[in-house]
Amino acid sequence: MDLLVKLYDVEPDADLDRRLKESGVVIRRALAPELDTIRAFIATRFSAGWVSEAQVAFSRDPNACLIAVRDGKLLGFACYDAVALGFFGPTGVDEAARGLGIGKALLIRTLLAMRERGYGYAAIGWAGPVEFYARAVGAMPIPGSEKSVYAGLLDPLVHVPTG
Repeated sequence: MDLLVKLYDVEPDADLDRRLKESGVVIRRALAPELDTIRAFIATRFSAGWVSEAQVAFSRDPNACLIAVRDGKLLGFACYDAVALGFFGPTGVDEAARGLGIGKALLIRTLLAMRERGYGYAAIGWAGPVEFYARAVGAMPIPGSEKSVYAGLLDPLVHVPTG
């Protein structure tokens, strides 16, 4: 199921930003030379499809990938305009860094970046933790979106023999 977020209602979370800053976590737009590092991070923790989506996010101008970093180490990422224009995701936080608010901070900062690009709404495709998104940014289910834009997605594990 997809979710809808009214971007004009999304506000920064100053307390969360302060806590992360005090713990040394920086949320920022990724830089081009970081693409391979981000792709490897995603590939070893999440899915091959997300690697492809991050690649597309990097092709946007400006690139549509934000990252969370501490002491030169990548902790998480969030993309937008990857699978479709106006869609948030994919996003993920390293398991060892979960529970610190990094996922929420990446979500908010990415949605604010989308608003700055001119979007009034964002879709969160195939949302996993629906309750999290509802609490964090007021996301609402989109009726009839069970298949989402991902309907008919090729199985990345299927190998078609050649020759």
